[in-house]
Amino acid sequence: MTYFQAIVLAIIEGLTEFLPVSSTGHMIIGTALMGMEPSPFVKLFTIVIQLGTILSVLFLYFKRFFRSLDFYYKLAVAAIPASILGLLLNDFIDSLLESPLTVAVMLVVGGVILLFVDKWFNRPQLDNSDDISYKQSFIIGLYQCLALIPGTSRSASTIVGAMTQGLTRKAAAEFSFFLAIPMMLGASVVKLYKFFKEGHTFTGEEINLLIVGNVVGFVVAIIAIKTFINVLTRYGFKAFGWYRIIVGLVIIGLLLGGHSLQII
Repeated sequence: MTYFQAIVLAIIEGLTEFLPVSSTGHMIIGTALMGMEPSPFVKLFTIVIQLGTILSVLFLYFKRFFRSLDFYYKLAVAAIPASILGLLLNDFIDSLLESPLTVAVMLVVGGVILLFVDKWFNRPQLDNSDDISYKQSFIIGLYQCLALIPGTSRSASTIVGAMTQGLTRKAAAEFSFFLAIPMMLGASVVKLYKFFKEGHTFTGEEINLLIVGNVVGFVVAIIAIKTFINVLTRYGFKAFGWYRIIVGLVIIGLLLGGHSLQII
């Protein structure tokens, strides 16, 4: 991996992780266009740079994390369904990860759904994610399970789930940001554990690549989150829906064109 490739992947991660557009789908296109092979370090890199995006949420919403323990309990409740289902269906999920077509189809399907989300849930009752109940947190967590299917988008599934529970678009997006922290942190820890368990180690340059990737991801994610909230509040989900459909069709086009796409 070169520094250029690391920066490009970090930009993709920072831009897409918190938007309802599927970071996995964009990683497929990015790595394919750059001709990258799915080496153990490349696979690790695409997960561990999520730590930088996690820090962006902590940076932007620093005060929200010191209000009450109740806030953490609700995040934990919301994280339970996907965590359990992910462990139980690990092999099945891995098999789906071998199918770029699955990602492309889910991008298109999710995009079509986003075109109508604003009409389906247009009577929000809660404008603060702190006001949701434990039951509502759990239901949002159930929606997050949909993101176990590659291409669905963790952000899209949790935001839609939150809107079904009466949250405004902004409050739903913010709860999705908060919920990303335990999920992404857990994924990074597991990936690091497997990496070292398989006997791999970091070279000095790989450590530098990880540092660069996380810093770039951190900065880009801050910009993406602020922009996303503004766009979402003003215009809703329709633009993201059309964008997903286009990206999904691009991946299908690449597959039909004979490109060997791999999800790393």
